[in-house]
Amino acid sequence: MLLFIVTAAVVFVAATNGANANFKGVASLYGSSTTSLRTALWWGTATTFCGSLAAAVLASGLLKQFSGRGLVTDALAATPLFVAAVGIGAASTSLLATRYGFPVSTTHSLVGALVGAGFAGGGGVQWAALGKNFVMPLIVSPLLAALVAAVLYPLLKALHLAPAHRTVALDAAHFASTGGASFARGLNDAPKMAALLMAVPDADPTVAIFTVALAMAVGGLAGGRRVAETLGKQVTDMDPGQGFAVSLATAGLVTTASLHSLPVSTTHVSVGALVGLGSTTRQAHWRKIVEIFFAWVTTVPCGAILAAAAWWALSTVAG
Repeated sequence: MLLFIVTAAVVFVAATNGANANFKGVASLYGSSTTSLRTALWWGTATTFCGSLAAAVLASGLLKQFSGRGLVTDALAATPLFVAAVGIGAASTSLLATRYGFPVSTTHSLVGALVGAGFAGGGGVQWAALGKNFVMPLIVSPLLAALVAAVLYPLLKALHLAPAHRTVALDAAHFASTGGASFARGLNDAPKMAALLMAVPDADPTVAIFTVALAMAVGGLAGGRRVAETLGKQVTDMDPGQGFAVSLATAGLVTTASLHSLPVSTTHVSVGALVGLGSTTRQAHWRKIVEIFFAWVTTVPCGAILAAAAWWALSTVAG
Protein backbone atom coordinates (compact mmCIF):
# COMPACT_ATOMS: atom_id res chain seq x y z
CA MET A 1 0.00 0.00 0.00
CA LEU A 2 2.77 2.44 0.96
CA LEU A 3 4.68 1.69 -2.26
CA PHE A 4 1.56 2.53 -4.25
CA ILE A 5 1.29 5.82 -2.35
CA VAL A 6 4.98 6.56 -3.11
CA THR A 7 4.46 6.04 -6.83
CA ALA A 8 1.23 8.06 -6.84
CA ALA A 9 2.92 10.88 -4.90
CA VAL A 10 5.78 11.09 -7.39
CA VAL A 11 3.40 11.09 -10.37
CA PHE A 12 1.41 13.80 -8.56
CA VAL A 13 4.43 16.02 -8.01
CA ALA A 14 5.58 15.53 -11.63
CA ALA A 15 2.14 16.45 -13.00
CA THR A 16 1.92 19.58 -10.84
CA ASN A 17 5.46 20.45 -11.89
CA GLY A 18 4.41 20.24 -15.53
CA ALA A 19 1.38 22.44 -14.92
CA ASN A 20 3.45 25.06 -13.11
CA ALA A 21 6.67 24.92 -15.10
CA ASN A 22 6.34 23.60 -18.66
CA PHE A 23 5.58 27.08 -19.98
CA LYS A 24 8.54 28.80 -18.35
CA GLY A 25 11.00 28.15 -21.14
CA VAL A 26 8.64 29.38 -23.86
CA ALA A 27 7.03 32.33 -22.06
CA SER A 28 8.82 34.81 -24.32
CA LEU A 29 7.20 33.30 -27.45
CA TYR A 30 3.74 34.11 -26.12
CA GLY A 31 4.72 37.30 -24.31
CA SER A 32 6.24 38.82 -27.47
CA SER A 33 3.22 37.73 -29.59
CA THR A 34 5.50 35.59 -31.74
CA THR A 35 3.01 32.76 -31.42
CA SER A 36 -0.23 31.79 -29.70
CA LEU A 37 -0.44 30.45 -26.15
CA ARG A 38 -1.50 27.03 -27.47
CA THR A 39 1.44 26.72 -29.86
CA ALA A 40 3.90 27.89 -27.22
CA LEU A 41 2.48 25.44 -24.67
CA TRP A 42 2.76 22.46 -27.05
CA TRP A 43 6.29 23.45 -28.08
CA GLY A 44 7.35 23.84 -24.47
CA THR A 45 5.78 20.52 -23.48
CA ALA A 46 7.37 18.58 -26.35
CA THR A 47 10.86 19.95 -25.78
CA THR A 48 10.56 19.53 -22.00
CA PHE A 49 9.60 15.90 -22.55
CA CYS A 50 12.67 15.33 -24.73
CA GLY A 51 14.91 16.97 -22.14
CA SER A 52 13.38 14.86 -19.39
CA LEU A 53 14.19 11.67 -21.27
CA ALA A 54 17.74 12.87 -21.93
CA ALA A 55 18.21 13.35 -18.17
CA ALA A 56 18.64 9.59 -17.79
CA VAL A 57 22.02 9.98 -19.51
CA LEU A 58 23.06 13.59 -19.06
CA ALA A 59 21.92 14.56 -15.55
CA SER A 60 22.27 11.45 -13.40
CA GLY A 61 24.04 13.50 -10.71
CA LEU A 62 20.74 15.16 -9.77
CA LEU A 63 19.21 11.73 -9.13
CA LYS A 64 21.63 11.34 -6.24
CA GLN A 65 21.19 14.86 -4.84
CA PHE A 66 17.41 14.74 -4.59
CA SER A 67 17.15 11.28 -3.07
CA GLY A 68 17.56 13.04 0.28
CA ARG A 69 20.83 11.26 1.07
CA GLY A 70 23.35 13.68 2.53
CA LEU A 71 20.54 16.01 3.59
CA VAL A 72 18.94 13.57 6.04
CA THR A 73 20.17 10.21 7.31
CA ASP A 74 20.51 7.48 4.68
CA ALA A 75 18.22 5.19 6.67
CA LEU A 76 15.40 7.75 6.63
CA ALA A 77 15.92 8.72 2.98
CA ALA A 78 15.48 5.08 1.93
CA THR A 79 12.06 4.64 3.57
CA PRO A 80 8.91 4.73 1.42
CA LEU A 81 7.16 6.77 4.12
CA PHE A 82 9.73 9.57 3.82
CA VAL A 83 9.53 9.58 0.02
CA ALA A 84 5.73 9.62 0.03
CA ALA A 85 5.67 12.54 2.47
CA VAL A 86 8.15 14.50 0.35
CA GLY A 87 6.16 13.86 -2.82
CA ILE A 88 2.84 14.86 -1.27
CA GLY A 89 4.32 17.98 0.35
CA ALA A 90 6.05 19.18 -2.81
CA ALA A 91 3.10 18.41 -5.08
CA SER A 92 0.58 20.13 -2.80
CA THR A 93 2.75 23.25 -2.75
CA SER A 94 3.03 23.36 -6.55
CA LEU A 95 -0.70 22.69 -6.92
CA LEU A 96 -1.60 25.63 -4.68
CA ALA A 97 0.73 27.96 -6.58
CA THR A 98 -0.58 26.81 -9.97
CA ARG A 99 -4.16 27.32 -8.83
CA TYR A 100 -3.41 31.03 -8.27
CA GLY A 101 -1.16 31.44 -11.30
CA PHE A 102 2.15 31.87 -9.46
CA PRO A 103 5.27 30.44 -11.16
CA VAL A 104 7.03 28.90 -8.16
CA SER A 105 10.03 26.61 -8.02
CA THR A 106 9.41 22.87 -7.81
CA THR A 107 13.03 22.66 -6.72
CA HIS A 108 12.21 24.88 -3.74
CA SER A 109 9.08 22.91 -2.91
CA LEU A 110 11.11 19.68 -3.01
CA VAL A 111 13.83 21.15 -0.80
CA GLY A 112 11.22 22.35 1.68
CA ALA A 113 9.51 18.97 1.61
CA LEU A 114 12.80 17.13 2.19
CA VAL A 115 13.47 19.33 5.22
CA GLY A 116 9.94 18.99 6.61
CA ALA A 117 9.80 15.23 6.21
CA GLY A 118 13.31 14.99 7.66
CA PHE A 119 12.28 16.80 10.81
CA ALA A 120 9.04 14.87 11.16
CA GLY A 121 10.86 11.57 10.66
CA GLY A 122 13.52 12.39 13.25
CA GLY A 123 16.33 12.12 10.71
CA GLY A 124 17.62 15.64 11.27
CA VAL A 125 18.81 17.97 8.54
CA GLN A 126 22.41 18.56 7.50
CA TRP A 127 22.41 22.34 7.28
CA ALA A 128 25.84 22.59 5.66
CA ALA A 129 24.76 20.29 2.83
CA LEU A 130 21.48 22.18 2.48
CA GLY A 131 23.25 25.51 2.07
CA LYS A 132 26.01 24.32 -0.26
CA ASN A 133 24.13 21.95 -2.55
CA PHE A 134 20.66 23.47 -2.63
CA VAL A 135 20.20 26.99 -1.26
CA MET A 136 23.16 28.78 -2.84
CA PRO A 137 22.44 27.72 -6.47
CA LEU A 138 18.80 28.73 -5.98
CA ILE A 139 19.66 32.18 -4.63
CA VAL A 140 22.37 32.95 -7.16
CA SER A 141 20.49 31.81 -10.28
CA PRO A 142 17.80 34.55 -10.53
CA LEU A 143 20.33 37.30 -9.84
CA LEU A 144 22.69 35.92 -12.47
CA ALA A 145 19.82 35.53 -14.95
CA ALA A 146 18.72 39.13 -14.45
CA LEU A 147 22.28 40.35 -15.02
CA VAL A 148 22.80 38.21 -18.13
CA ALA A 149 19.51 39.31 -19.72
CA ALA A 150 20.16 42.97 -18.87
CA VAL A 151 23.53 42.80 -20.61
CA LEU A 152 22.58 40.43 -23.43
CA TYR A 153 19.64 42.37 -24.86
CA PRO A 154 21.52 45.67 -25.50
CA LEU A 155 24.37 43.64 -26.99
CA LEU A 156 22.08 41.72 -29.37
CA LYS A 157 20.30 44.96 -30.26
CA ALA A 158 23.60 46.68 -31.07
CA LEU A 159 24.50 43.76 -33.33
CA HIS A 160 21.08 43.99 -35.04
CA LEU A 161 20.21 40.47 -33.85
CA ALA A 162 17.21 41.48 -31.73
CA PRO A 163 14.90 43.64 -33.88
CA ALA A 164 11.60 44.91 -32.48
CA HIS A 165 9.67 43.22 -35.29
CA ARG A 166 9.38 39.60 -36.37
CA THR A 167 11.58 38.21 -39.15
CA VAL A 168 11.96 34.66 -40.44
CA ALA A 169 15.47 34.40 -39.02
CA LEU A 170 14.45 35.85 -35.63
CA ASP A 171 11.45 33.54 -35.34
CA ALA A 172 13.63 30.51 -36.09
CA ALA A 173 16.23 31.59 -33.54
CA HIS A 174 13.53 32.38 -30.99
CA PHE A 175 11.89 28.96 -31.36
CA ALA A 176 15.29 27.27 -31.14
CA SER A 177 16.30 29.14 -27.98
CA THR A 178 12.97 28.56 -26.22
CA GLY A 179 13.13 24.90 -27.21
CA GLY A 180 16.63 24.80 -25.75
CA ALA A 181 15.42 26.42 -22.53
CA SER A 182 12.58 23.91 -22.19
CA PHE A 183 14.85 20.99 -23.03
CA ALA A 184 17.23 22.17 -20.31
CA ARG A 185 14.32 22.50 -17.87
CA GLY A 186 13.35 18.88 -18.43
CA LEU A 187 16.99 17.92 -18.09
CA ASN A 188 17.23 19.74 -14.75
CA ASP A 189 13.83 18.98 -13.20
CA ALA A 190 12.99 15.39 -14.19
CA PRO A 191 15.79 13.69 -12.21
CA LYS A 192 14.86 15.65 -9.07
CA MET A 193 11.46 13.97 -9.03
CA ALA A 194 12.59 10.62 -10.43
CA ALA A 195 15.03 10.42 -7.49
CA LEU A 196 12.07 9.94 -5.16
CA LEU A 197 11.03 6.80 -7.03
CA MET A 198 14.42 5.24 -6.37
CA ALA A 199 13.22 4.41 -2.85
CA VAL A 200 10.94 1.80 -4.42
CA PRO A 201 12.67 -1.61 -4.26
CA ASP A 202 14.36 -2.61 -7.55
CA ALA A 203 13.37 0.67 -9.18
CA ASP A 204 14.90 1.24 -12.60
CA PRO A 205 16.24 4.80 -13.12
CA THR A 206 15.23 4.82 -16.79
CA VAL A 207 11.66 3.77 -16.01
CA ALA A 208 11.53 6.36 -13.23
CA ILE A 209 12.66 9.12 -15.61
CA PHE A 210 10.13 8.08 -18.28
CA THR A 211 7.28 7.98 -15.74
CA VAL A 212 8.12 11.46 -14.52
CA ALA A 213 8.56 12.81 -18.06
CA LEU A 214 5.13 11.54 -19.11
CA ALA A 215 3.42 12.95 -16.01
CA MET A 216 5.10 16.32 -16.55
CA ALA A 217 3.84 16.45 -20.15
CA VAL A 218 0.25 15.55 -19.24
CA GLY A 219 0.21 17.99 -16.33
CA GLY A 220 1.59 20.80 -18.46
CA LEU A 221 -0.99 20.41 -21.22
CA ALA A 222 -3.86 20.02 -18.77
CA GLY A 223 -3.13 22.82 -16.33
CA GLY A 224 -0.46 25.21 -17.57
CA ARG A 225 -2.54 28.15 -18.77
CA ARG A 226 -2.80 30.22 -15.57
CA VAL A 227 0.96 30.35 -15.08
CA ALA A 228 1.37 30.97 -18.83
CA GLU A 229 -0.61 34.20 -18.56
CA THR A 230 1.46 35.36 -15.58
CA LEU A 231 4.84 34.68 -17.18
CA GLY A 232 3.95 35.66 -20.72
CA LYS A 233 2.08 38.88 -20.12
CA GLN A 234 2.31 40.11 -16.53
CA VAL A 235 6.03 40.32 -15.64
CA THR A 236 7.15 42.67 -18.42
CA ASP A 237 6.13 43.83 -21.88
CA MET A 238 8.42 42.64 -24.65
CA ASP A 239 8.81 42.68 -28.41
CA PRO A 240 10.12 39.69 -30.42
CA GLY A 241 13.77 40.74 -30.18
CA GLN A 242 13.52 41.23 -26.42
CA GLY A 243 11.78 37.88 -26.07
CA PHE A 244 14.63 36.22 -27.95
CA ALA A 245 17.19 37.75 -25.57
CA VAL A 246 15.27 36.42 -22.55
CA SER A 247 15.00 32.91 -23.97
CA LEU A 248 18.66 32.84 -24.94
CA ALA A 249 19.73 33.85 -21.43
CA THR A 250 17.42 31.26 -19.84
CA ALA A 251 18.53 28.44 -22.13
CA GLY A 252 22.22 29.13 -21.59
CA LEU A 253 22.04 29.28 -17.80
CA VAL A 254 19.74 26.29 -17.24
CA THR A 255 21.68 24.09 -19.69
CA THR A 256 24.96 24.94 -18.00
CA ALA A 257 23.51 24.19 -14.56
CA SER A 258 22.00 20.88 -15.69
CA LEU A 259 25.24 19.61 -17.20
CA HIS A 260 27.04 20.43 -13.93
CA SER A 261 24.29 18.84 -11.76
CA LEU A 262 23.46 22.17 -10.10
CA PRO A 263 19.83 22.19 -8.87
CA VAL A 264 18.85 25.63 -10.13
CA SER A 265 15.23 26.62 -10.51
CA THR A 266 14.09 27.20 -14.07
CA THR A 267 11.40 29.41 -12.55
CA HIS A 268 13.99 31.64 -10.93
CA VAL A 269 16.13 31.76 -14.05
CA SER A 270 13.28 32.55 -16.44
CA VAL A 271 11.64 35.12 -14.16
CA GLY A 272 15.05 36.58 -13.33
CA ALA A 273 15.75 37.01 -17.05
CA LEU A 274 12.36 38.68 -17.57
CA VAL A 275 13.01 41.06 -14.67
CA GLY A 276 16.48 41.86 -16.02
CA LEU A 277 14.98 42.68 -19.39
CA GLY A 278 12.15 44.72 -17.88
CA SER A 279 14.62 46.70 -15.78
CA THR A 280 16.65 47.52 -18.87
CA THR A 281 13.65 48.49 -21.01
CA ARG A 282 11.76 50.07 -18.08
CA GLN A 283 8.70 47.96 -18.88
CA ALA A 284 8.76 45.70 -15.81
CA HIS A 285 5.48 45.26 -13.93
CA TRP A 286 6.84 45.58 -10.41
CA ARG A 287 3.61 44.86 -8.54
CA LYS A 288 3.33 41.43 -10.13
CA ILE A 289 7.06 40.82 -9.62
CA VAL A 290 6.69 41.53 -5.88
CA GLU A 291 3.75 39.09 -5.71
CA ILE A 292 5.85 36.40 -7.40
CA PHE A 293 8.75 37.09 -5.02
CA PHE A 294 6.42 36.66 -2.04
CA ALA A 295 5.27 33.31 -3.46
CA TRP A 296 8.94 32.28 -3.78
CA VAL A 297 9.67 33.19 -0.14
CA THR A 298 6.78 31.07 1.10
CA THR A 299 7.48 28.03 -1.11
CA VAL A 300 10.10 26.36 1.12
CA PRO A 301 8.20 26.70 4.44
CA CYS A 302 4.95 25.67 2.74
CA GLY A 303 6.61 22.54 1.33
CA ALA A 304 8.13 21.75 4.73
CA ILE A 305 4.84 22.13 6.61
CA LEU A 306 2.83 20.09 4.13
CA ALA A 307 5.47 17.32 3.99
CA ALA A 308 5.61 17.13 7.80
CA ALA A 309 1.81 16.92 7.92
CA ALA A 310 1.87 14.19 5.25
CA TRP A 311 4.47 12.26 7.30
CA TRP A 312 2.33 12.31 10.42
CA ALA A 313 -0.83 11.39 8.50
CA LEU A 314 0.82 8.51 6.66
CA SER A 315 2.58 7.19 9.77
CA THR A 316 -0.78 7.16 11.55
CA VAL A 317 -2.41 5.23 8.70
CA ALA A 318 0.53 2.83 8.45
CA GLY A 319 0.14 2.21 12.16
